[in-house]
Amino acid sequence: MEITEVKVFPVNEEKLKAYVTIVLDDCFIVRDLKIISGTSGLFVAMPSKRRKDGSYKDIAHPLNQSTRRKFEEIVLDAYLKEIKSQGGTGGGAPPAGGGGKGHDPESAYDAADTHTEHHDSGSG
Repeated sequence: MEITEVKVFPVNEEKLKAYVTIVLDDCFIVRDLKIISGTSGLFVAMPSKRRKDGSYKDIAHPLNQSTRRKFEEIVLDAYLKEIKSQGGTGGGAPPAGGGGKGHDPESAYDAADTHTEHHDSGSG
Protein backbone atom coordinates (compact mmCIF):
# COMPACT_ATOMS: atom_id res chain seq x y z
CA MET A 1 0.00 0.00 0.00
CA GLU A 2 1.39 3.36 -1.05
CA ILE A 3 0.36 6.95 -0.49
CA THR A 4 -0.06 8.08 -4.09
CA GLU A 5 -1.32 11.61 -3.44
CA VAL A 6 -1.13 14.17 -0.64
CA LYS A 7 -3.10 17.42 -0.46
CA VAL A 8 -2.12 19.93 2.21
CA PHE A 9 -4.50 22.60 3.52
CA PRO A 10 -2.50 24.95 5.80
CA VAL A 11 -4.25 26.78 8.62
CA ASN A 12 -2.94 29.60 10.76
CA GLU A 13 -3.51 28.33 14.30
CA GLU A 14 -1.20 27.95 17.27
CA LYS A 15 -1.01 24.14 17.38
CA LEU A 16 -2.98 22.98 14.33
CA LYS A 17 -0.80 23.67 11.28
CA ALA A 18 -2.70 21.94 8.46
CA TYR A 19 -5.37 19.50 7.43
CA VAL A 20 -4.23 16.80 5.03
CA THR A 21 -6.00 14.48 2.61
CA ILE A 22 -4.19 11.40 1.33
CA VAL A 23 -4.97 8.91 -1.43
CA LEU A 24 -3.84 5.30 -1.07
CA ASP A 25 -2.98 3.27 -4.18
CA ASP A 26 -4.84 5.80 -6.37
CA CYS A 27 -8.14 4.33 -5.16
CA PHE A 28 -8.85 5.10 -1.47
CA ILE A 29 -9.06 8.57 0.10
CA VAL A 30 -8.53 9.46 3.76
CA ARG A 31 -9.43 13.01 4.84
CA ASP A 32 -8.90 15.06 7.96
CA LEU A 33 -5.42 14.01 8.97
CA LYS A 34 -3.96 16.89 10.98
CA ILE A 35 -0.47 18.31 11.28
CA ILE A 36 -0.03 19.31 14.92
CA SER A 37 2.79 21.27 16.51
CA GLY A 38 3.50 19.38 19.74
CA THR A 39 6.09 19.77 22.49
CA SER A 40 8.62 17.68 20.54
CA GLY A 41 7.87 19.01 17.06
CA LEU A 42 5.39 18.35 14.30
CA PHE A 43 3.38 15.14 14.16
CA VAL A 44 0.51 13.70 12.15
CA ALA A 45 -2.79 13.04 13.94
CA MET A 46 -5.07 10.53 12.29
CA PRO A 47 -8.74 11.37 11.62
CA SER A 48 -10.81 10.95 14.77
CA LYS A 49 -14.36 11.20 16.05
CA ARG A 50 -15.51 12.60 19.37
CA ARG A 51 -17.29 10.02 21.50
CA LYS A 52 -20.24 10.63 23.82
CA ASP A 53 -17.93 10.69 26.85
CA GLY A 54 -15.87 13.52 25.30
CA SER A 55 -12.88 11.37 24.37
CA TYR A 56 -11.64 10.95 20.81
CA LYS A 57 -11.24 7.69 18.90
CA ASP A 58 -9.25 7.32 15.67
CA ILE A 59 -11.45 6.53 12.68
CA ALA A 60 -8.54 5.17 10.64
CA HIS A 61 -4.94 4.61 11.63
CA PRO A 62 -1.87 2.51 10.79
CA LEU A 63 -1.71 -0.84 12.57
CA ASN A 64 2.05 -0.84 13.09
CA GLN A 65 4.92 1.58 13.76
CA SER A 66 6.65 1.13 10.41
CA THR A 67 3.50 2.14 8.51
CA ARG A 68 2.92 5.06 10.88
CA ARG A 69 6.52 6.28 10.36
CA LYS A 70 6.14 5.96 6.58
CA PHE A 71 2.85 7.94 6.60
CA GLU A 72 4.30 10.63 8.87
CA GLU A 73 7.42 11.01 6.73
CA ILE A 74 5.45 11.43 3.49
CA VAL A 75 2.79 13.71 4.98
CA LEU A 76 5.24 15.93 6.89
CA ASP A 77 7.46 16.19 3.82
CA ALA A 78 4.49 17.36 1.73
CA TYR A 79 3.54 19.86 4.46
CA LEU A 80 7.06 21.31 4.64
CA LYS A 81 7.20 21.63 0.85
CA GLU A 82 3.85 23.43 0.85
CA ILE A 83 4.95 25.85 3.59
CA LYS A 84 8.24 26.50 1.81
CA SER A 85 6.39 27.22 -1.44
CA GLN A 86 4.37 29.84 0.47
CA GLY A 87 7.55 31.44 1.78
CA GLY A 88 7.35 30.00 5.30
CA THR A 89 9.91 28.08 7.32
CA GLY A 90 7.87 24.98 8.14
CA GLY A 91 8.84 25.08 11.80
CA GLY A 92 6.23 27.60 12.82
CA ALA A 93 2.91 28.91 11.66
CA PRO A 94 2.41 29.63 7.98
CA PRO A 95 3.03 33.25 7.04
CA ALA A 96 0.20 35.73 7.48
CA GLY A 97 -2.11 35.48 4.51
CA GLY A 98 -0.43 32.25 3.39
CA GLY A 99 -2.30 29.89 5.66
CA GLY A 100 -5.87 29.94 6.85
CA LYS A 101 -7.21 30.46 3.35
CA GLY A 102 -10.52 29.07 4.52
CA HIS A 103 -9.96 25.75 2.74
CA ASP A 104 -12.43 23.08 3.61
CA PRO A 105 -10.47 19.87 2.96
CA GLU A 106 -13.60 18.10 1.76
CA SER A 107 -14.96 20.72 -0.62
CA ALA A 108 -11.56 21.96 -1.74
CA TYR A 109 -10.19 18.55 -2.69
CA ASP A 110 -10.44 19.28 -6.41
CA ALA A 111 -9.71 23.01 -6.19
CA ALA A 112 -7.00 24.21 -8.54
CA ASP A 113 -5.14 26.26 -5.91
CA THR A 114 -4.38 23.33 -3.58
CA HIS A 115 -1.03 21.58 -3.46
CA THR A 116 -0.80 18.01 -4.62
CA GLU A 117 2.21 15.84 -4.02
CA HIS A 118 2.32 12.58 -5.98
CA HIS A 119 4.43 9.71 -4.70
CA ASP A 120 5.73 6.82 -6.72
CA SER A 121 7.70 4.25 -4.82
CA GLY A 122 8.76 2.57 -8.02
CA SER A 123 7.44 -0.76 -6.74
CA GLY A 124 4.44 -1.91 -8.46
